[in-house]
Formats: sequence, C-alpha cells, structure tokens
Amino acid sequence: MSQQAGAYYVPHGSRWPIIAAVGLFIFMWGAAHWLDGIEPEGPILLFTGVAIIIFMKFGWFGEVIRESQRGAYNSQVDVSFRMGMMWFIFSEVMFFGAFFGALFYSRGLQVPWLSGEGHGALTNYYLFRGYTGGWPTAGPDAIGGPFKTVPAWGEPLLNTLLLLSSSVTITIAHHALRDGHRRRMLVFLAATPILGALFLWFQAHEYIDAYTHLNLTLHSGIYGATFFLLTGFHGLHVTLGTIMLLVILYRTWRGDFSKEHHFAFEAVAWYWHFVDIVWLGLFLFVYIM
Repeated sequence: MSQQAGAYYVPHGSRWPIIAAVGLFIFMWGAAHWLDGIEPEGPILLFTGVAIIIFMKFGWFGEVIRESQRGAYNSQVDVSFRMGMMWFIFSEVMFFGAFFGALFYSRGLQVPWLSGEGHGALTNYYLFRGYTGGWPTAGPDAIGGPFKTVPAWGEPLLNTLLLLSSSVTITIAHHALRDGHRRRMLVFLAATPILGALFLWFQAHEYIDAYTHLNLTLHSGIYGATFFLLTGFHGLHVTLGTIMLLVILYRTWRGDFSKEHHFAFEAVAWYWHFVDIVWLGLFLFVYIM
C-alpha cells in the first residue's frame, strides 16, 4: 500500500511483537528451570525459546525490508530508525560500563580496602589479617587457586590488530557503496566478517589456554570473574556483529542498497565500530594495566 507524501508509516496488526514476547518468556522460563537443575524440561524450553526468537527475527526483519523496498518509509521513518540505533548502542555502552565499573571498583577500592588501606583497616585486622593483595588477585581466600594472567602481547595484541583492521575494511566498504564502486565494496565488506571470525578463533584458543595451562577460569576469584565476563560478553557481541555483517553482505550482493538508501548497512557499521572501541578499552584495562 503506497503512503501519502509526508505520512509517517505505522504498521497495523503485526504479529511479531507477541511472538517475540512468547519466545522471550519461554526462553527465560527454560533458563530458570535449567539453573534449578530441572531436566530435561529446562534445556528443552530454553532452546524452544531460542528457536522462536530466531524465527521472529527473520520474519520481523524480513517484513521491515519488504516495507522499505516498496517505499513505505519516508525521511521521518529513516530518522526514527537512526535514533533507535543510537539509543540501542547507548544501552550497550551502559551495559559494558557496568562491568568496567565493577572492574575499576574491585581493583581500585575493594582489594586495597581488604588489604588494610583506608577504611579497610579493621576489616583486614579482624577478618583477613596478613592479606596484602595486589591486582590481579583471586581474593583473600585465593578462590580457584593460583593462576597466571594472559600475556597482553600475544593473542590479545593480535586480536586488537584484527579488529582495528576490520574497522578500516568496513569503512572502505561504506565509502565504496556511497561512491558506487560495487566490486570494491563487496571485497572489503567480505573481509570484515572474516576478520571478525579470526578474532573469535583466537579468543577461543586464548580461553582454552587459560583454562588448561594458566589455571585462569571463571572461578578464579574476582579477577577471573571480571576477566571472563568482560571478554566473554564482548566475544558474544563480536559473534552477533559477525552474523549481522554476513546478512548485510548477502543483501549487498543481492543489490538491496543504493548510494542514497542503505541505513541497514550504516547501522551494522556503527555497531561494529562500537564493538571495536569496547575492545580497545578491554585491551588497555584488562590485559595491559
């Protein structure tokens, strides 16, 4: 159905929000059952919820793409999409900000207090006498036993170079799209998810080495918890970003984007640059400092 000039498109009767709500409910229900040790209901419910969510994403995004291609959206809708993506990335900034805050609080305040500095003198004297922990530490009880940290100048440095290179490739691809150079755009866009996949490969190897040779696990006290939560959630975001890049690569190859209209491409590029910036913070504050 064509839209009048200046009219703001609002879909009517969409089934996708209720499908999303049902999928999320079943997913969380299954996760709670699984954590409580209720099997096999827990895993079955959880993966059923995941399947419904995946089905919803393909269906909902496909419908949005079809609406865009038939001209249902005007400039006001485009602004709404851009603002929505900006707020989504802002929410991700707050998400990682919470984990970085936990890291800074632990190493800058909590561990020194437990060691007797500042307001922690009585706590150290009565509860953890003799504890003089520095960072990294597994805490006064050395939870998980002694461990070694991952060397910053090995795989983390390589992964930093990979992600920085991927920011360059997707930027070149974006400029090529706006300049109408299709071949260059496809080559550099294809290189970006390849670099993302290489990052994930080396991170998986890093985790295996940490568990098998360094005794650094998720249970290695406060350091192990913050290390794996920060790097693990970042790896999850790289995984999602790589999938998004592959979808955009397919849509670009199919010819869905033009010089003037390619917001989906831009949104994925924004997300990927955000993931790269977060990694720079991780490399600096988790691996080096």
